[in-house]
Amino acid sequence: MAHFAQLDKNNLVTQVIVVHNNDCMVDGVEREEVGIAFCQSLFGADTRWVQTSYNGNMRKNFAGIGYQYDVQRDAFIPPQPYPSWLLDELTCQWNAPVPYPSDGSVYRWDESQKNWEAVPIENHAE
Repeated sequence: MAHFAQLDKNNLVTQVIVVHNNDCMVDGVEREEVGIAFCQSLFGADTRWVQTSYNGNMRKNFAGIGYQYDVQRDAFIPPQPYPSWLLDELTCQWNAPVPYPSDGSVYRWDESQKNWEAVPIENHAE
């Protein structure tokens, strides 16, 4: 199965659909433009589509609603989770400016402190 992301005028993903491989092939070869034409036949000729890969084989990340399609990078970029987080140009994923602690505890990001904060584990013993 192939997956296609619909883009709005700002290149934001508005939906992702699954298209059968047969609807993307010409002479037994999958072609993105054929899949796009199929999507446009379903949703209108004025809709914009870009193929995405569930296993990350193309465009860095599998598209999701709210992701940005960056034409220059030819990549889907998830929404930035916090203003301080930085985009990794290689993966097009957002990273905290401080690495996640590796001590096995659970942490959440504290944007005001720009650091990881330990999450207290409640004791639910009865």
